[in-house]
Amino acid sequence: MGRPVAFFEIISTDAERARGFYTGLFGWSATDQDGGYALVDTGAGDGAIGGGIGPAESPGEAGVKIYVQVDDLEKTLEQAVALGGTTLVEPADLPGDYGRFAVFADPDGNPVGLWG
Repeated sequence: MGRPVAFFEIISTDAERARGFYTGLFGWSATDQDGGYALVDTGAGDGAIGGGIGPAESPGEAGVKIYVQVDDLEKTLEQAVALGGTTLVEPADLPGDYGRFAVFADPDGNPVGLWG
């Protein structure tokens, strides 16, 4: 069975500008969280993918990233590495009851998030 894209993230060197751009362009709403991060509701109804817009915390971090929902975070991360990927962020807990996440780079260097 395939795994769904469950979340997207837009990271910018100017998160406020990015937030204004995407909410203005697509009619999304964004709710402030800690550290300048905002959770995005695309307004596309039940089953739509949500996301986040936030500030880059290190050089080269800006960009768009998808998060794929998986059953076993550690196993999937190990498989990504075995297939030629590189771990960027080790598995970590998300605040509240949002589960855990990890990030790897694919063989071309594109960051991909895992959410479980």
